[in-house]
Amino acid sequence: MAVIIIACEVGFWVLVLAGLIARYMFRQPKLGWSLLLLTPVVDLLLLIVTALDLKNGAEASFVHGIAAIYIGVSIAYGHKMIGWADKQFAYRFANGPAPSKPPKYGADHAAHERRGWLSHLLAWIIGAATLYGIILFVGDGAQTEPLMQCIRVWGIILIIDFAYSFSFTLWPRKVKKPIG
Repeated sequence: MAVIIIACEVGFWVLVLAGLIARYMFRQPKLGWSLLLLTPVVDLLLLIVTALDLKNGAEASFVHGIAAIYIGVSIAYGHKMIGWADKQFAYRFANGPAPSKPPKYGADHAAHERRGWLSHLLAWIIGAATLYGIILFVGDGAQTEPLMQCIRVWGIILIIDFAYSFSFTLWPRKVKKPIG
């Protein structure tokens, strides 16, 4: 199962890279767009393989949970990751504008961190819903207990990320003044 997850992650980035190469280096924007649109197919394939593996009797493990985490992260962050890569390619290969960097200080940084946490929350909701769906599909609570554990651990990580991300709202980063 771990090999399939890795293959899907590699497949996602191969499609992104191929789409951007087609778009910017070969000047084929429609082909590039088509390749980029195939990235959700990788997620769907991973979901199907994971659910069938468990339905056919495989003992659920953290690796199966990682598949759902991957799907949640891919859906919640995929557009942003592809947008980031697109801006980098446009800048390097098509004389596009230099990509902007995220804010490092003050209220803008705090807002950036909050938006990042909201994306994490969306990823968790999608991943947890996917895990619950697989648990219901398999129908054996004992077999799928590691998937419930995965939801709980990720939930704790989400809470820690909330505390970190929202701390900048209460205590914004300040520009460091040079000594001297």
